[in-house]
Amino acid sequence: MKRKTKRVISGALALTMSMGMTVNVHATTIEEAQKKADQLQSQKNSTEAEKNSLTEQLSGIVEDMEKAQEKLTAKQSEIETAEMELVNAKVDENNQYDSMKKRIKFMYENGNTQLIEILIESENIGDFLNKAEYISQISNYDREMLNQFQTIVKDVEEKEAALQTEYSELEVLQNELISKQEEVQTMLDNTNVELADLEKQIGENASTLKALIAQAEEEKRKQEEAAAAAAAAAAAAQKPAQSTNSNSNSGGSTYVPPSSSNTVVGNGQFVNPCPGAYVSSTFGYRDFDGAFHKGLDLAAGEGTPTYAAASGTVVIAGWSNSAGNWVVINHGNGLVTKYMHHSALCVSAGQTVSAGQQIGYVGNTGNSFGAHLHFQVELNGSAVNPQNYL
Repeated sequence: MKRKTKRVISGALALTMSMGMTVNVHATTIEEAQKKADQLQSQKNSTEAEKNSLTEQLSGIVEDMEKAQEKLTAKQSEIETAEMELVNAKVDENNQYDSMKKRIKFMYENGNTQLIEILIESENIGDFLNKAEYISQISNYDREMLNQFQTIVKDVEEKEAALQTEYSELEVLQNELISKQEEVQTMLDNTNVELADLEKQIGENASTLKALIAQAEEEKRKQEEAAAAAAAAAAAAQKPAQSTNSNSNSGGSTYVPPSSSNTVVGNGQFVNPCPGAYVSSTFGYRDFDGAFHKGLDLAAGEGTPTYAAASGTVVIAGWSNSAGNWVVINHGNGLVTKYMHHSALCVSAGQTVSAGQQIGYVGNTGNSFGAHLHFQVELNGSAVNPQNYL
């Protein structure tokens, strides 16, 4: 009996000890689980805080970039207007200069004897006074022409100086946008967030930020092109034998000697400025961007030669933020042609060119998305369909 009682007590003790160990193990497991849960919650809170901080910073940068972009767009519009005004002023200057040259040539060839003969042939005092008044009016006209020319020259100088100021201000705005883009990239690198994953982080602002970053990269590309144009112009200025009979450049032109002789293709009033190219965009309103296209886009491989559509005087040969490396030729009688987006130019401002003379090489500079020549014809300051002249 005693032995049986001992066995029962021993079994009870063993069971009690076993239950105690089970409860202890269970308690430890719950404690660890709670600890892990707390750690996960802490990590989640930390991640959420980092996400909120990144979202807040990126949203702030998006707002800053949008403001910078607005200022940049406004400045680019001002520059395009200033460039147009400068072109018109230079055309006026060229026209006035040509008129004065013809008048001076006439006076040199005929001298003053013709005027004296007119006076001598007067039939009476009244006729003499009338003819003297006529001669006086001619002299006044000549003086007025000279005064007008001096005024136009001064206007051109002022417009060129104002345009340079505009470009300096543009560079500041470009740098501001580029700086913000670099700040974004640094922030993403530090947080190991890819640009493609931004939508998860900042929602609808992601697409806006991506567009702003793309615009900043575009402005950086244009800065590099402008710098290359200025460097090439400086190099050309040091080698006058290469730069033909030029006077001066408007902006930085990338001068490269022509690779071909005159090429005359076409039966119209103008020769084809880029033979072999195909028309990628016509004159007039375009469906894809809802804009009015002022010329013809002639798509061709980069480096394809471009030619003057008719004889005339080069009034612009240099850099434009929108047109890239461009050439503007005054043909007289209100006709002006513009050639945009070159990779390099073969002419300089002030140079006289003939129809079919090479002026540059097809490129993709300025506001351009693919190698092509933008060819524009203007009559009395208004863009007209180039195909009517080719």
